[in-house]
Amino acid sequence: MKIRKGDSVLVITGKDRGKKGKVRTANYKDNRVVVEGANIIKKHAKAIAGAQQGGIVEREASLHVSDVMLMCNKCNHPARIGVRVLEGGKKVRFCRVCQEVID
Repeated sequence: MKIRKGDSVLVITGKDRGKKGKVRTANYKDNRVVVEGANIIKKHAKAIAGAQQGGIVEREASLHVSDVMLMCNKCNHPARIGVRVLEGGKKVRFCRVCQEVID
């Protein structure tokens, strides 16, 4: 999975198509990410004595990683990601639109 926590992404499918946000969490085992402000669901929460009030709570649900595209910092376009090995043996991600290193 080429998307990490803290990356800026664009949602490309579903009810929130076109929304941009940062990745809050990335679940590498299930290939899912949670994006700020996207895929909002309503969850019924039970009250906890003294700590939390019960009711309907809105929160972000996870999206499959194939439903988002990374936004390149340099060219400011959604782009596919490639992996390149530098001379020192370090792997880095790069934008396939402008060929710039992302991290």
